[in-house]
Amino acid sequence: MVRRVQPPPTRYVERPDGVNIAYQVVGDGPIDMLYASGFISHLDLQWTDPNFARFLARMASFARLILFDKPGTGLSDPITYLPQLEERASDIEVVLNAVGSEQASIFGLSEGGPAAMLFAASRPERVRSLLLCGTFAAIEDFYDPDSPQGEEALAKLEAMFAEWGTGRTLDVFAPSITGEAQRRFYSTFERASASPRMARALIEAVGQIDVRDVLPTISVPTTVVHVAGDTAVPATAGRALAERIPNAAYEEVPGIDHAFWLGNCDSVADIAERFFTGAVHSATPDRVLATVLFTDIVGSTERAAALGDREWRTVLERHDALLSETVAEHGGRVVKNIGDGALSTFDGPARAVGCAEALCAAVRELQLELRAGVHTGECEAIGDDLGGLAVHIGARVSSLAGPGEVLVSGTVKDLVVGSSMHFSDRGEHELKGVPGSWRVYALGEERREAPREQPLDGPADHMRRRDRVAVSLARRAPRTMRLGARLATRNP
Repeated sequence: MVRRVQPPPTRYVERPDGVNIAYQVVGDGPIDMLYASGFISHLDLQWTDPNFARFLARMASFARLILFDKPGTGLSDPITYLPQLEERASDIEVVLNAVGSEQASIFGLSEGGPAAMLFAASRPERVRSLLLCGTFAAIEDFYDPDSPQGEEALAKLEAMFAEWGTGRTLDVFAPSITGEAQRRFYSTFERASASPRMARALIEAVGQIDVRDVLPTISVPTTVVHVAGDTAVPATAGRALAERIPNAAYEEVPGIDHAFWLGNCDSVADIAERFFTGAVHSATPDRVLATVLFTDIVGSTERAAALGDREWRTVLERHDALLSETVAEHGGRVVKNIGDGALSTFDGPARAVGCAEALCAAVRELQLELRAGVHTGECEAIGDDLGGLAVHIGARVSSLAGPGEVLVSGTVKDLVVGSSMHFSDRGEHELKGVPGSWRVYALGEERREAPREQPLDGPADHMRRRDRVAVSLARRAPRTMRLGARLATRNP
């Protein structure tokens, strides 16, 4: 029998940009477990759903369970834009830091999976183990818009967007649920969790996610779980994940609902408990996903000859100071100086590209020009230094750049999709000492305009009076609401 759990208080942590993330902590098990939710969530209302509350109680029975609403959804601050995957991964770290968790197991569901994968690959010392449920690496693994299934899925999504706040999410994510009581609950849940524009933006972003290059760099123990008949994200996506992640286990459970807690809660919970309580991970990984930035002063030999040794040394010292300051401002670390250039590393590609652009602009006051190259890949940690193929690729990409130019690999371009950065295709290149051919892109000076006429908004602008009452009751009397839901389900 599952022990009932009292919903925990909702707390907030402020990100460096001032956005507040709502989170909860429940349970006192020997391990920390962070749940990275899927499409939408609402910390208070989710405890009033008897099915989902049962799942949360199972997780809290063996772990200190950490929950949060993504910015723009639920109780977190509304935001006017759709964050990049890199920012979503950073939010995981912000929440872990807020609750004092040095290392946690992560349960990444659906749309929350790619952010969990990126975080596990780039910060493996913070991740004990990783469970991926009903999720994917890229839309190409499961969706063909020209197929009959693709057309049907698109039609369901459009109907959901057109009638947001009427419970149509069940048609997409839980087709086995037909009762009016559940539809009424999810009508409120939709309106309280996300605005119509944010809901559409979140689904559209799925089509831009591609973390396939990240998967081979995941080194933490990983299990992939999928509902066999999932109609929203078919099991082919889960199988593709397990095949690409080194040593990942794969398990399927019966059912057709993407929202597994509505159909096969216990099967997934059993797998999660068995995996999380048995998995052990070293806290000192020697390989890690990182973004490397190589910068090099253009024409340094000629400039040194023109200035003389003493004056050139002064210029180099000012360059190094600007480098250290700018890299730190963008959340990176200067690994080492290499001749008249440097190798720096970052947790995410957008920060590295932004830093490269800022550095190219900053050194102009020294009458210098830089060439820069950025690549994301698996690196070998050698003390404070970095090695491995990804470092060589970054260096070779940098060598192709012209004065004042920032070049990136195709991996970087894919990972910053959704940003305002504009790239020009510079074709495929053979990189010296690196197998295969690599497509390279140049960062443009212009920035793309936001694709929407109106900024994204928060759910509060679209909630009805009864929604606000329901949210208030969810906080004050969740057990009463769960009981009402059970009775309504039994007597529709």
